Parts: sequence; structure tokens; C-alpha cells
Amino acid sequence: MSRERTRRVRTLRTWRGIGGAVAAIVLVGGGFAVANASTDVPTGKSAAGFKRPVDAHATGAKAVVSAANAFLNTLDADQQAEVLLDFSEANATAWSNLPCGSSCRPGIGLGSLTDTQLAAAMKVLKVATGSGKGSGYDQVTQIIKADDVLDAAQNSSSASAPAPTSGASGTPSTDPSASADPSSSPTDAPSATDVPTGTPPSGGPGGPGGGGGAFGYGSGVYFMAFLGTPSADGAWQLHFGGHHLAVNLTYRDGKPVSGSPFFIGVEPSTWTADDGTTYTPLAKQRNGLLALTGSLNAEQLTKAELSESFSDVLLGPGKDGQFPETKEGIPVSSLTPKQKQLVLKAIHPWVANVDDATAKQLMKTYEHELNQTYVGYSGGTGLDARGDYVRIDGPGVWIEFVCQGGVVFRDQIHYHTVYRDHTRDYGSEFTFS
Repeated sequence: MSRERTRRVRTLRTWRGIGGAVAAIVLVGGGFAVANASTDVPTGKSAAGFKRPVDAHATGAKAVVSAANAFLNTLDADQQAEVLLDFSEANATAWSNLPCGSSCRPGIGLGSLTDTQLAAAMKVLKVATGSGKGSGYDQVTQIIKADDVLDAAQNSSSASAPAPTSGASGTPSTDPSASADPSSSPTDAPSATDVPTGTPPSGGPGGPGGGGGAFGYGSGVYFMAFLGTPSADGAWQLHFGGHHLAVNLTYRDGKPVSGSPFFIGVEPSTWTADDGTTYTPLAKQRNGLLALTGSLNAEQLTKAELSESFSDVLLGPGKDGQFPETKEGIPVSSLTPKQKQLVLKAIHPWVANVDDATAKQLMKTYEHELNQTYVGYSGGTGLDARGDYVRIDGPGVWIEFVCQGGVVFRDQIHYHTVYRDHTRDYGSEFTFS
């Protein structure tokens, strides 16, 4: 079987298969340019020919480097070339919320990996991200599972496919361009924006980022890359993502310095698996914002309401550095002490995508900047209808949450959110005008 055919077959792997590999994990703590580091492995030589150092007792960022090295040690030279890329602006900003495979993001696809390689890749994520329930690594895996629900629903012609348990019928549509309500015109309400449009980055399908550039859902269509060489010296980034997910964790001189941009969305918003487990991946984000907006009185709500309407987040992929010049909404300085604490609690689930220690440091910074932070909303505050939108905008922190119509589950609402930082995105490695 050819390498390309093998890749296509493995891409069909479901999260159930990936879950088996993950179960063995133990927690120890544009065009895509290939990084110079990848030349450390002689061409045509397997991973067994060059072993990177692994320290099972490492902690913190050193544990992330060790896990990254352990993953690289499972790969052959060709696979390592897909993973090890330059830490350039073109590579770092090549992420998307769309199900557009490798045509819009660099790295190696999970679906192309063996079970051993997959377990090693997921261990990198587990060590690098937060340990909380419903956030960090747990949330990342739930988002990936949701994409398998979409894949199964789209490939099913019956309404018996896994569906949300929010009370709606959850009937899947086989038309990925369908809006939530076929009878609605574009002017009635904002429409979903999960359908690939425009021209893919240069390099596209078949380039160094790997194959699999076609539209598609599923846990095999998520990609991992190391931008720069994982090490305790210099700067590098853990770059992971796929549909509804973009994780960008930046390290400099052996320390984590940024957990943004972090895009996270989900469709369906909730579902029950065959084993009876109910998943609601964005519950912490949504509930935190509901508690915050629910605490505002009528006068505060009037001040917080934004004049614009929103069909998607403002600062999604390709919008680096495009923060509004003027902050809008109600200043947090005017809120009560209890409401200020609700602002911090609303911010935390996004920040918790990074390791726990780094999240704690970032939250201290955002607390210090709280009186210069603003809260705004558009549409309704219930976060249950198309066009409902909430924003938190500070000197550093930027968070958006928007409700869209369903793409596969056309009678459902699905969510898009993004966490950015005005000064820390990509570890402040790049300047955006």
C-alpha cells in the first residue's frame, strides 16, 4: 500500500481508536517552511537513527520539551519534517477554525499516526495544557470528540446519528453549507461561517504540511507541529489544531510565555455518547459569561450593549493584531466587587488552556488590569440564539463568544470563541500593523 493511500486510510480513524491510545498516557508534569532543526535527522533514516533526549522526571516546560522529543523519536525522517517547522510568522498564523485539513494549517495529521505515535502526540498536549476538568487537555479532547460526532452525523442519512440533548431534534444535514434555519434570509440573523471559503494558504494540499487538504470532519483531521526546535533555549511554539480548535503555546528560554491565540468552538454544543457520558465542551466558558451578564442590572446592560451585530468573532484566523482602536461596553471599574470577581471567573476558562502555573500568572496580570477592562454584548445575553455575542476587552486579555446557526445540525446553535492577548499573542514574536 502506498504511503499516500496509507495516510488516507488512517485518516478514517475515529476518536474511539484514538482514545485507546490516549488511555495509556501518564501525565509527567501560508507555505510551511521546514525548520533547520529537522536536518538533524539524516535523510531516509528512521527515528531509531537519531534519538532526542527524554527525561521522565522533568517538570514544567522541560516536561513539554521531553514529551515533544519522545514524540519525535517515534517518527521517521519524513514525518519529522512535517512536524519540525520554522517559527515564522507565516507558520505561526496558519491556523483556522474551518474543517479544511492541511490546506490551512501546518503539521502532521493525527490520522496518519500509528497508535504508539498517537499516544506520544497526545502526551505532548496533556503535559502542555491545563489539568482542570472541562478545560485544558480535557476540553481539547472533548472538542475533538465533537468532530467525530459531526463526522458520524454527516455520514448518516438517518436522524438516529448522535445528536445534542438540548431538547431539539438534532437532525443532521448532509449539506455543510446549510444555515440553521433554511427559511431565514441572511438579513434575518447572522449565519454560520464554518464552510471553507477563499483561497488556501500557499503550500496547500500536498505541501510540506501533509496531505488531507479536503473539507472533512473527524478526529484524524487534527494536526500537530513544532515551530522552532523544542528546547530550553530560544523560542518555539506548540501548534495544534483542526476544526473548531487552534492551540498556540509559545515558549522562550525554557518558560511558557503565551497561550494565545486560542480558538475554540463546538458543534453540537452537547451530546450523549453510547456509554451514557454527556459532553458539553464549552460549558465553563458559556456559564461564566452567563453569570457575568446575568449580574448586570438594567442600567449596566444598557451601557454594556454594543451597537454592532456579529455573525462571528472579530479576531478569528487571519485577523492578527486587528483589535478595535476604541474599547466598547461597560468599564469593569464601574462594577461592584462581586461583579469584578465574575469577570475574572469568566476569563479563566480560556486562560486555563495553558499549563496551570502559567494560567495562574496570566490571571494575576488580568486581575491587575481589571479596572482598564471592558465588557460588552450584542444580540441577547442568553447565549442561546444566533447573533448572541459577548466580549471582554482589557489592556491584555481579549475574549469573544458568539452563537451561530448549526452547519451539520441545522436546527441547533453552535459556538465560536477566541482568546487573544493584545501584547502576548505568539509570545510577542511578531508585530502586526
